[in-house]
Amino acid sequence: MTQDYRKFLLPEEISRISRLEIRARQIVEGFLSGLHRSPYFGQSIEFVQHREYVQGDDIRHIDWKVWSKTDRYYIKQYEEETNLKTTLLVDLSESMLFGTGAMTKYDYACTIAAALSYLLLKQQDAVGLTSFDSEIRARVPALSRRNHLHAILSSLASEKPAKKTDIFEILRRVANDQTRRGLIVLVSDLFTDREGLFRGLKMLRYRGHDVLLLHILDDEELDFGFTGITKFEGMEETGELVCDPNSLRAGYLKAMGEFLAEIRKYCSGHLIDYQVIRTSEHLDAALAYYLNHRLGMHQSVRH
Repeated sequence: MTQDYRKFLLPEEISRISRLEIRARQIVEGFLSGLHRSPYFGQSIEFVQHREYVQGDDIRHIDWKVWSKTDRYYIKQYEEETNLKTTLLVDLSESMLFGTGAMTKYDYACTIAAALSYLLLKQQDAVGLTSFDSEIRARVPALSRRNHLHAILSSLASEKPAKKTDIFEILRRVANDQTRRGLIVLVSDLFTDREGLFRGLKMLRYRGHDVLLLHILDDEELDFGFTGITKFEGMEETGELVCDPNSLRAGYLKAMGEFLAEIRKYCSGHLIDYQVIRTSEHLDAALAYYLNHRLGMHQSVRH
């Protein structure tokens, strides 16, 4: 019997679920349509998606229609080749509430999680969700049923960012709980203890998981374009500061550059896919990063 998650939710949560679902559907369908000019990957019962041809592939699986449009060779993949268990880890710490554009980092992260869930379930992959701050706030087990999307959206809609992030403890628990190897997608601004982050990521890789790290940041966090006397209110109990941003800009940008470079270097050395995503970027960017990651996974297996 299918549980109706909506009957336990407040009206504003139901509205948020509907907006998330509509947005996710539009992002995914539009992205896939533009990707290879078909409504979506699953046009037949078995066919799931394309990946680029590599030496040694069976040429009988080349999609010649795609070749005629792109002048590149792509292989058709089928359900048994692509079935994957993915766990989405969404940061609920207070710093995710920051935003100077149309969306806060948390709104953006929720939309990414919704769109990826929609895409994965469309491909008949199993997807689960874990949201966290200093502890695990909610957990939705990985399933591949189409109606599983509502459980994920309900969980996202019913939470609100608060507290700090204890990233090592969260990643340690996920690594210990996930006995079956799969893909872990971490969606966070990574404003947390760096040593704990690296230890947790290392543990996930040691347990055999593939890891995709989507680093969500607001434009102002990356560019520091503030002007005039500004009051900066710190989140996660970091206090406040009133000053002229011009006096901070050079030092801030240097520190931000070092922060990003350190994470990028660590991920590169531990075979973790890492991508900075601005909240001003079109939301299908995350889907492109995900599909590039999947393509890399299949090519590495074949080599």
